[in-house]
Amino acid sequence: MAAPLSDGDRRKQISVRGIAGLGDVAEVRKSFNRHLHFTLVKDRNVATPPRLLLRAGPHGQHYYERDPKRIYYLSLEFYMGRTLQNTMVNLGLQNACDEAIYQLGLDLEELEEIEEDAGLGNGGLGRLAACFLDSMATLGLAAYGYGIRYEFGIFNQKIVDGWQVEEADDWLRYGNPWEKARPEYMLPVHFYGRVEHTPDGVKWIDTQVVLAMPYDTPVPGYKNNTVNTMRLWSAKAPNDFNLQEFNMGDYIEAVLDRNLAENISRVLYPNDNFFEGKELRLKQEYFVVAATLQDIIRRFKSSKFGCRDPVRTCFETFPDKVAIQLNDTHPALSIPELMRILVDVEKVDWDKAWEITKRTCAYTNHTVLPEALERWPVSMFEKLLPRHLEIIYALNQMHLDRVAALYPGDIDRLRRMSVIEEGDCKRINMAHLCVIGSHAVNGVARIHSDIVKNSVFKDFYELEPEKFQNKTNGITPRRWLLLCNPGLADIIAEKIGEGFITDLSQLKKLLEFIDNETFIRDVAKVKQENKLKFAAYLEEHYKVKINPMSMFDVQVKRIHEYKRQLLNCLHAITLYNRIRCNPSKSFVPRTIMIGGKAAPGYHMAKMIIKLITSIGEVINNDPYVGDKLKVIFLENYRVSLAEKVIPAADLSQQISTAGTEASGTGNMKFMVNGALTIGTMDGANVEMAEEAGEENLFIFGMRVEDVEALDRKGYNAREYYERLPELRQAIDQITSGFFSPRDPGCFKDVVNMLMYHDRFKVFADYEAYIKCQGQVDQLFMGSARPKAGGGRGQSLPIFFPSIT
Repeated sequence: MAAPLSDGDRRKQISVRGIAGLGDVAEVRKSFNRHLHFTLVKDRNVATPPRLLLRAGPHGQHYYERDPKRIYYLSLEFYMGRTLQNTMVNLGLQNACDEAIYQLGLDLEELEEIEEDAGLGNGGLGRLAACFLDSMATLGLAAYGYGIRYEFGIFNQKIVDGWQVEEADDWLRYGNPWEKARPEYMLPVHFYGRVEHTPDGVKWIDTQVVLAMPYDTPVPGYKNNTVNTMRLWSAKAPNDFNLQEFNMGDYIEAVLDRNLAENISRVLYPNDNFFEGKELRLKQEYFVVAATLQDIIRRFKSSKFGCRDPVRTCFETFPDKVAIQLNDTHPALSIPELMRILVDVEKVDWDKAWEITKRTCAYTNHTVLPEALERWPVSMFEKLLPRHLEIIYALNQMHLDRVAALYPGDIDRLRRMSVIEEGDCKRINMAHLCVIGSHAVNGVARIHSDIVKNSVFKDFYELEPEKFQNKTNGITPRRWLLLCNPGLADIIAEKIGEGFITDLSQLKKLLEFIDNETFIRDVAKVKQENKLKFAAYLEEHYKVKINPMSMFDVQVKRIHEYKRQLLNCLHAITLYNRIRCNPSKSFVPRTIMIGGKAAPGYHMAKMIIKLITSIGEVINNDPYVGDKLKVIFLENYRVSLAEKVIPAADLSQQISTAGTEASGTGNMKFMVNGALTIGTMDGANVEMAEEAGEENLFIFGMRVEDVEALDRKGYNAREYYERLPELRQAIDQITSGFFSPRDPGCFKDVVNMLMYHDRFKVFADYEAYIKCQGQVDQLFMGSARPKAGGGRGQSLPIFFPSIT
């Protein structure tokens, strides 16, 4: 923990976190005392949202006055992390709060550590949603995030004897002061039942009702007097739920059965890039969609300042006032649900309803991995959502009739493009539904969007090329620079002003200081301070002592074969063997840190964690190695831990097989915090290399076309194993039980996969990777430096300080 500032220093401190005026400090101190009084003396279990949010002005009022087009970002995941510090930063009150809390004899950093992470997401997809909310509020857009208020978020990860063990994330145990329940907007959601076609139209009847209770969380923009809303739905059983059980005398059973309804919002499915076709998951997807669309239509009808009565009855202008963004296929049911409401409830003509739906919805694709694409059994839809199945069949028929007219006789094309996949188990391809029901389809990095057009949705691109776009992912620089690395933010602001906080392109102004030794030294000093702080954190919380002068080599992300943590493991073993072979030789000291969660049912990912911890156990306790090499597994990686490790990293590992990582956003967080990147030409790495200059990144390995060529030729892992002695030695050590002496056969599944079933071709990139890591060592020793300004100057690489 940083030492507290003296009173004099506090008065003098001016930074991008905001100047602590005396009035602000007194106001915050008074507010804090009042808040504490009401929380403790009045015995309130859960505090209301802190009063400092009132500083952001009348929530949303200017939106009502302007009646703008509203953006609705639908996502099954919002990986928000902590809120307190982010709110202080965005309101420009961090220094005032820090000073006020200090005057009360408390430490703000300690208070911040008490807050639970809101871990309502798995990885990149959920964190992207959180970053978008921050950025849309900062841009002053009328934007709303809609999702599920999971009672249990992403599990807490414990490492026991090297294995991952999952614990429930009871993040709401002590309440959530940032949310406000809005029971006045509670809405019914229907499941099951049957469909009746009558002269008056189609009716979905005999349904089971679950209530959706909204909880609103404020999303403040950066110093712009705007607060947007994230609305999360919680499932509640209606009072008459299963009352027939009660009428038969089993009252207890009837009350207990309420859990069946309320389980819908109980827990986040912990899968990243993997589809699990459980009925409860489909219920979650429809639950958020049905509640949200009712809310959207209510707001559309009454969007007149000061009026809550419906003032719009015609839906002609709906797409001009409403934009629905589908974050992956999880909210894909928005398309048939909007059709159902328009046609069955609002009595809009079918063709007009379809035009409105397509103009309203847009779809973001997040992955090209086939196992991640949602394909729901028709039989499940038939039972759970019978009316939606009818609508999907009708939409698919319209779609196929159009394809057949344009490509007469091309039966195979019809099969490829159908929303309904035939086979032993008929399935609904949700990605195809999203493409036909949206006016825009985007990938999340240029290379990914090209793969989407040329491969995954090739037929659809040929049919409607104008639909397909690229929107390369981004990150919010407020949380990922200003909040987590204030020292670096201050140095940048001193040189180029504060404009970069809301316009990152202004970082190119730093190119003027590329040869400024004072600036480079100041940046290196901040990096070293961050490393010392993180080393102290690891020692306190993980009981691990590391060398803060070593290279911090970090790979933190979900554990998945395609992300190739195994390639990192092979490098660690290779370095270890080199040190053992020649212990008197000078080696660049490295601390390799790997962190991330494995989906509980993903056997290989869990084996990878066990391998990492086992390698660390051997290397870290070998006296020949000493401080030259450490391998640390960062337990329970999450947003709040990312905020600590990323500013301290020297090297960022982004080493997925080319063509598999849709974008990546961790890569951007590391780069903006001054870490250099070692990576493949995959996802957003490609555009990052263009911006910073490829010579300022450590790029290695196969490109997408090389991977495709290897697939055509046939990948034979044994060829590499036979040809590369260091690779063979590493694999033989894993096989023999060198890293698992108490269970020599522990890693047989890992070796078998690498040798015979490796879709992600780890061995094919091993040689290039090891060589590239040698270049990293050279640079860290100060014997080489990247050339400056090779790219368009969007990002400035931060050079390693020399360790000599």
